[in-house]
Amino acid sequence: VQLQASGGGLVQAGGSLRLSCAASGGTFRRQTIGWFRQAPGKEREFVAATRGNGGSTYFDDSVKGRFTISRDNGKNTVTLIMNSLKPEDTGVYFCAADSSIILSSIRMSRQYKYWGQGTLVTVSS
Repeated sequence: VQLQASGGGLVQAGGSLRLSCAASGGTFRRQTIGWFRQAPGKEREFVAATRGNGGSTYFDDSVKGRFTISRDNGKNTVTLIMNSLKPEDTGVYFCAADSSIILSSIRMSRQYKYWGQGTLVTVSS
């Protein structure tokens, strides 16, 4: 599975961005797709995920109510819409995929087998 993340950029606090993750290879509808972010000097952290074979969605508490995640199995893409952005949302955003993740592990980056290259999101105050 190959993943391509895009859509990052510079935005002012309170603004919005739309990230996309395009996948190729594998059976997309079976893949759980997760978004993670990594700020300078910090560990990679879970942001949101959409589960394969159903599309249930999950969010970190820090983004709940501000971010939405959706998938288009026909186009092999997952979209992360980020609203009301805050400076603390700054980081490199990665999408990841795996078809074998159990629900209890969906927030664990080490459980995802495939990773995209990351896209930088910078939120200015």
